Amino acid sequence: MVAQGAARCTHKLCIAIIERYEALAAELLAWVQHTVTIISNQKFANSLTGVQQQLQAFTAFCTLEKPVKFQEKGNLEVLLFTIQSKLRATNRKLYVPSEGKSISDINKAWSCLEKAEHEREVSLRNELIRQEKLELLAQRFDHKAAMRETWLNENQRLVSQDNFGYDLPAVEAAMKKHEAIEADISSYQERIQVVVELALEMESEGYYDTKRISAQKDNILRQWGLLTELVRARRARLEQNLALQKIFQEMVYMIDWMEEMQVLLVSKDLGKHLLEVEDLLQKHGLLEADISAQTERVQALNAAALKFSELEGYQPCDPQIICNRVNHVQTCLEELGEMAAKRRKELEDSRQLWAFFQEMEEAEAWIREKEQILAAKTCGRDLSSVLTLTTKHKSMLGELGSRRALLHQTMKRGEQILAKKRFSPGGIQEKIREVRLRWKKLEEVTGLHQQRLQEALNFFQFSAETDDLVAWLQDTYRIVSSDDFGHDDYSTQALLRKHRAVVEEVEKHRAAVVALRKQLALLAPEHRQGVDVQIRVVEVEQLYGEVAEVAVLRQQWLQDALAVYRMFSEVHACEVWVDEKEQWLERMEVPEELDEVEVVQHRFESLDQEMNSVMGRILDVNQVVQQLVEGGHPSSEEVRACQDHLNSRYWRGEGAARWCTGSVLKIQNYLLECAEMKAQVREKRKAIEATQSGGGDLGGVLALQRRLSTMEAALVVLEPRLVELQREGEALAADHPGRAMEVLLPFEEISEEWEALKRALQGCEDSLSVAGRLQQFIQDLDNFLGWLVKTQAAVANEEVPDSLAEAERLLNQHAALKEEINGYEEDYTKIQAASDLLALEEAEVPYLSLQQWLQKLDAGWGKLLQSWEARREVLVQAHVFHLFLRDVKQCEASLYNQESTLAHAELPDTVEAVANAIKKHRDFTTSMELGLHKVQLALQAGESLQRQGNLYSARVAEAMDSLRTKRKAGGGGAPRFRGTLGDPPGSPQLDGWVGEKVAMAQDPAPEQRPHKRWLQHQAFMAELAQNREWLQRIEEVKKIRGGGPKGCVGGWDGIGMGWGWGWNWGGHGDGMGLELGWGLGWGWTRTGTGPAQEPVPSPAAPQLWVQDRLPLATQQDLGSNLQSVQQLIKKNQNLRREIQVHRPRVDEVLERAAAVASIKSPEAEGVRRLLERLGGAWGELQEQAERRQQALDAAFQLEQYYFDVAEVESWLGEQELLLMSEEKGKDEQSTLQLLKKHLQTEQTVENYEESIAQLSRQCRALLELGHPQSEQVSRRQSQVDRLYVSLKELVEERKGKLEQQYWLYQLGREVGELEHWIAEKEVVAGSPELGQDYEHVTLLQEKFLEFASETGSVGQERISAVNQMVDELIDYGHADAATIAEWKDGVNEAWADLLELMETRAQLLAASHELHKFFSDCKDLLGQIEEKRRRLPELAAKEAPRASAGALQRALGAFEHDVEVLVGQIRQLQEGAAQLRTVYAGDNAEAIASREQEVLSAWKELLGACEECRLHVASAADRVRFAGTVRDLVSWMDGVLCQIGAGEKPRDVSSVEVLMNFHQGLKSEMEARSKSIAACLELGKTLILAKSPAADEIKALAEKLLAKKKELAEKWDKHWEWLQQMLEVHQFAQEAVVADAWLTAQEPLLKSQELGSSVDEVEQLIRRHEAFRKAAAAWEERFSSLRRLTTVRDPRLRIPRGGGQPPGGTGSRHGALPERTPRPDRPRARDRPKPRRRPRPKEPGQGGPGEARRSRSAPAQSSAPPPPPPTHTVQHEGFLFRKHELDGPNKKASNRSWVNLYCVLSKGDLAFYKDAKGPASGSTHGGEPPLSLHQAISEVAADYKKKKNVFKLRTGDGSEFLLQAKDEVGLRSWGGGLGGFWGEIWGVSGEIGWRYGETGGLGPFCGVLGLFGGTFIDVFG
Repeated sequence: MVAQGAARCTHKLCIAIIERYEALAAELLAWVQHTVTIISNQKFANSLTGVQQQLQAFTAFCTLEKPVKFQEKGNLEVLLFTIQSKLRATNRKLYVPSEGKSISDINKAWSCLEKAEHEREVSLRNELIRQEKLELLAQRFDHKAAMRETWLNENQRLVSQDNFGYDLPAVEAAMKKHEAIEADISSYQERIQVVVELALEMESEGYYDTKRISAQKDNILRQWGLLTELVRARRARLEQNLALQKIFQEMVYMIDWMEEMQVLLVSKDLGKHLLEVEDLLQKHGLLEADISAQTERVQALNAAALKFSELEGYQPCDPQIICNRVNHVQTCLEELGEMAAKRRKELEDSRQLWAFFQEMEEAEAWIREKEQILAAKTCGRDLSSVLTLTTKHKSMLGELGSRRALLHQTMKRGEQILAKKRFSPGGIQEKIREVRLRWKKLEEVTGLHQQRLQEALNFFQFSAETDDLVAWLQDTYRIVSSDDFGHDDYSTQALLRKHRAVVEEVEKHRAAVVALRKQLALLAPEHRQGVDVQIRVVEVEQLYGEVAEVAVLRQQWLQDALAVYRMFSEVHACEVWVDEKEQWLERMEVPEELDEVEVVQHRFESLDQEMNSVMGRILDVNQVVQQLVEGGHPSSEEVRACQDHLNSRYWRGEGAARWCTGSVLKIQNYLLECAEMKAQVREKRKAIEATQSGGGDLGGVLALQRRLSTMEAALVVLEPRLVELQREGEALAADHPGRAMEVLLPFEEISEEWEALKRALQGCEDSLSVAGRLQQFIQDLDNFLGWLVKTQAAVANEEVPDSLAEAERLLNQHAALKEEINGYEEDYTKIQAASDLLALEEAEVPYLSLQQWLQKLDAGWGKLLQSWEARREVLVQAHVFHLFLRDVKQCEASLYNQESTLAHAELPDTVEAVANAIKKHRDFTTSMELGLHKVQLALQAGESLQRQGNLYSARVAEAMDSLRTKRKAGGGGAPRFRGTLGDPPGSPQLDGWVGEKVAMAQDPAPEQRPHKRWLQHQAFMAELAQNREWLQRIEEVKKIRGGGPKGCVGGWDGIGMGWGWGWNWGGHGDGMGLELGWGLGWGWTRTGTGPAQEPVPSPAAPQLWVQDRLPLATQQDLGSNLQSVQQLIKKNQNLRREIQVHRPRVDEVLERAAAVASIKSPEAEGVRRLLERLGGAWGELQEQAERRQQALDAAFQLEQYYFDVAEVESWLGEQELLLMSEEKGKDEQSTLQLLKKHLQTEQTVENYEESIAQLSRQCRALLELGHPQSEQVSRRQSQVDRLYVSLKELVEERKGKLEQQYWLYQLGREVGELEHWIAEKEVVAGSPELGQDYEHVTLLQEKFLEFASETGSVGQERISAVNQMVDELIDYGHADAATIAEWKDGVNEAWADLLELMETRAQLLAASHELHKFFSDCKDLLGQIEEKRRRLPELAAKEAPRASAGALQRALGAFEHDVEVLVGQIRQLQEGAAQLRTVYAGDNAEAIASREQEVLSAWKELLGACEECRLHVASAADRVRFAGTVRDLVSWMDGVLCQIGAGEKPRDVSSVEVLMNFHQGLKSEMEARSKSIAACLELGKTLILAKSPAADEIKALAEKLLAKKKELAEKWDKHWEWLQQMLEVHQFAQEAVVADAWLTAQEPLLKSQELGSSVDEVEQLIRRHEAFRKAAAAWEERFSSLRRLTTVRDPRLRIPRGGGQPPGGTGSRHGALPERTPRPDRPRARDRPKPRRRPRPKEPGQGGPGEARRSRSAPAQSSAPPPPPPTHTVQHEGFLFRKHELDGPNKKASNRSWVNLYCVLSKGDLAFYKDAKGPASGSTHGGEPPLSLHQAISEVAADYKKKKNVFKLRTGDGSEFLLQAKDEVGLRSWGGGLGGFWGEIWGVSGEIGWRYGETGGLGPFCGVLGLFGGTFIDVFG
């Protein structure tokens, strides 16, 4: 009871403790979970202080709170141990804590806590480091930001100042300063970027004061941006200032340049002659080109400057200043342009004037020359001379025409010069007048001479032609009057041809004879009226008629003679042919043979052709005879007789020739064809018979078949011919009965041959089928025999296998050969059947009989089968022998292993060790027993082979003896060792052996061959019989010990069950067949002894197999090198494949064993144990195999890596040895070769880097796999990397050495070549030659300059290249730097010496050049001065009476200009002499001074002579100028006198006003000339006072000039008074016409009888009458003004309406105007425009205050006279497009295209020209005459829409033109011109007409031309 109570107390205590444990555990776990949650939070304070506080709190947790909890955790473990102890003490069930509260759970939770604690600590420390780093960054940022802000503020103040300056240098300096500021600011950007990066880094790290940092960063960036903007703006302003200042500077330059140009343009020098003017114009053209080029520049400058004045915002300068400067420059440029244009115009006018004078002088000289030539010419004496003179005259006319155009152009230019009034017109007008007179005279002389030449030419030509014609006619008459008519055909034909040619010539000359009369009429009267000429013409005509008549008669006679001769010749030829053929026919005999008949037939065919041709000739003869007879030929009878004789002979011969030969020819042809047919049939038959004997093979048979088919086709062709021959034979026999047998017998023979041929062909076809089958059989037999021989050879192969694999291969080949033999068995059967068929057909065999072939075939086939069987037996024995050898070797290896194991076995020391040893020994004994059993089986198999008499019995016996010896040697070791251990032999070994045999029995081994399985079965059965006694002994022992033999017996029975062999030998096809019957499987036992008990699976055999393979999978040997590892990998792969093969069997055994183990039986326990052991062993085997494979793969990778590393190290070592070579090369070439070789090596090393990288990747792969030797691998890899790096360093070092050596050699070569080149140049530069004269020195200097330039450029380039190379080598650190520096110094010193020598040489040559140039200049100047002195006498001699003052002045001016050129040369010569005197002394100085004095003295003499000549020429020029001026003025006055009153008489007011304006123009011209007249008279007075030699002549000229002046003034006054009177008369007439027109217009109104039919009409008439009354009241004043008289009151002074002549003039009178009939369509007078009034010009003596004004009008004395005819003063010209529409009324023009023509309206005509030069030349477009505008109508072409500005012009003859102006302005211009023309006709101005056209509603031109051309024409007729 006490015990129970104590137990209950203990139990309660345990429960309390358990509850306490549960509570404490739950509390601790909750704390841990809560703590983990807290410390796992990674959110820290965002400041350094906060993080420090969090770290302090975490440290407190680790040091204060956590240890307490750790102690609680330990207490819990103690408490749990206490609980368990108490429960164990009371034998109670141990306490299991609830789920999640066990110690392991607490430990897991605590480990999570420690992990979280560690992570918290690491995070806190990292965060603390980060915050400290951020604080440092913030401090750096604050410091840098303060510095940057200060710097930015200072620079902002700096760049805000705009102190640029006010001129270009100041602005450029400011720009440079600004660029320096920009560079400073640009370099400062990196510092700003550093601050920004600091701020961005702190922002990215989450700094707590990020806002302040960002604000400060933004402030710095803003200030930086502001600074950059200020800098850019300041730079822009600076650039604007700089550009503007540059523009201002350019403007200053341009203004200075323009001032210089103005100085050149204000020159008054216009040239003294044409050459000088051309020179000045050329210079002026250059100036203008410069001005034009500079104008663009000025415009660009102005535009660029004005851009600155238009800028918005900042302006670099005041815009007003810019505009002022631009305006100033532009003004200067415009002034310069105006001056240039003015200067060019003056020069152009001067050139035109001088060119005019020169051309006129040339034309005058040419005219004089031609006049002299024409005056000296005659008209010639004969035709040749006249022709020569005519040719010369034509060339002169052509020259005259070309000269005429040139002269007209020159005169036109002279007139243009006169119109410009820039020069004195006297000389020009006189020259033009003189040249015109001379030209007119020349043209007259030329025309007269040409006329005389033409008359002479015509006469001499007529005479020559007449003489030639007479001579030819006389010769022709002699020819045509000949009596020779020929003696035969040929001669007569020749005479006829000649006569026909003569007749043709006569006909050709008929025109010449007829033309004689025409030529005679064209001759000059003095030649035409001669009697000899008339008689000569008549004689020629008579002679020509006689010749023509005789020629006709002779031609007829010749034709008749020719016809007779031809007829006789034809007749003779025909008779000769007939004689020949008659003789041939008489001699000919008809043959019997075919060949001869054919020849005769051929001859007769040719004879027939000849007869046909002869017949044609006879017909021609008959026709000719008929013609001759009909023509009445004198020999007609003779001709007829000849014709009859010929015809009779021909027909007689023809009848004799055509006797019959056709029958003989047909018979012979028939017989010949029969013979040919018979021969062909016989040949075919023989060919068929020949084919029957041939064709011994299949190819021959096929060839025979082809030939037979060809023969049949030929027979088909022959059969129709045979039928045709039969018909022909029958016909010939019927025609020739006497020769019937001869004809029919050949055909009978042909029929017999034909039948024989058919029989032979049929027989051949029958035999060919049999021969084909025979040949096919022979071919098949031949092929089969060939295969049989080849197969027999293959079967008879005596090759003996040397191994098991080779034996199996040979057996397989032999079996395949058997299959091939079986395949050919069918062919053998077919051959047998074919032979039987051939035997039945009794076919003949060509060579051997069919029976012999078949016997050979049967013998060969049987021999082949026997050989195959024998060979198979040999191969089977060899295969069995090699199987036996394999088993023997396996047994020997097993015995050797057993001996080795027993030899090394040791006895154990303890009980457990003994038990283990016994267990192992049992296993060993079992395996040993199995091995001995295998040995026994092998021995039995050997004995069996010996008994069977195997071929290898001797070798089998040797192997058996060796195996028995080894078995005896190792058989006693195992029992002794077993006895030593103390365990009796028995069941374990037997159990293992039995399990193995069961496995062997159940293994079907289908892959083994039957023979091998049979041997294994025999060995197995022998082993079973041998071990049955052993099993019985074990059973007895176990019965004694109390054990049961169930397992062993069951195993034994399983063996019996497993091996259920059934052997059955049977012959199949190949003579050998093994059939094996397998049992239920391997490893089966029985549950009882009865036959009905179920079999039980036994896993012992698979277990033994697994145990046998397990050591292979678990061995630790991984190989020592790459080859061994590869071998081990192959072995392990074989093992894995073997495991994979056995997997289905083991799985099946396990399944069956599991099924058996589930059965409740005593044997099932053993099966379960074996099942467990087998399952564990099988899994371990698979796992170990996989592990070994992985280990071997890793070892392979390692060994592969080591192998590759070894190769790489070896290669690196080899390359290192190569690179350590010290060879550098002996010269540049060898060094270059070494360098190239080294570059190849370097490339190889670079390429090897990939191998190193691959090795590195292998190393990383091994390291990633965690290989045990990773450290060693890493060391080897680093060693390889170091070797490769050192190798690359060696490569670079070697490369550097070689490159340095190569550069040194290259530099040495360059230095040597340069020194040699310098030495060569020094030889040239040191030459002492300085020249003999100026030319020599110049040549030397040019060559030396070229030499110096080339040497300097080339040498400097080469020196620079060498120095650069040297500096690069020294900077590179070349080993031979000292030597290189010495080379450099030497080369530079040599180059300096060369330069100094060249400079000295240049100075010497320059001094020599100056000296010789001075001497040469002196010589040239002396020559020029002498030449000028020689020209002075020529200049003085030019004065002549006809010489003009201008010519003298031009000559003198040109001479003075040439002399002025010498002034500069003299001055330069003096300056050069002064310079040379300072340089030279001695002889050279004296020579210089003497040359200078010589030149100066000659110059002074020339100047004196020039002054004398100038005075002389001036005096002569004044005299000539006075005479020329007087002549010009007098000529001008004469011209003006002719112009006064010479114009057409005025016909209306406008024409009078025009004449008055023209007269006033003459007055103005007279006043303008008055100054010239006064100057001329003053010059004459000066010359008279100067006592000029021609004073009298001068005085006479002056008096003449004064008289002419007075005459001119008087005539002008008289004509002016007359014009005033004419103006008044025409004004009166014009107003009278207007009034009369108004009256006429009102007459219908007053005479109308219409009074109106209604009130409205009456009121309208009343209103119209009131309007008339008002108009009449208004016109009353005008009619009263007409009644007043004009100032012309004297009837003698009244001038009719048509006008009159001025005083002294004559004019035509016009009759009175007939009474006109008023027209209703005439315009009213009030609607007409009033004429304009012009104030009359007042005379100087008129217009006093008291003089009354004369009236413009007077009352009409009579009806108005008719209007005067038009004067057509209107002119207009310009380009118009013209289209000719109509050539006449309703007749379209041929060419209606638009043409651009130059149109001229003048004198009432409109002319069209090709261009503007057409009016001057006078040649109109297409030679058409000008259009007359009288009765022409024009209107705007409103209906023409294709073009604009088109008007239509229709002439009086119906022609119509479309004219297009360029634009509307041109249209109005032409309208004004045409309106003015019509105004002249009808007294209305052009302006009025045009205005009518614009406002009158008729269109522009319709108004002008329609009004005046239509209305007025109708009015005035």
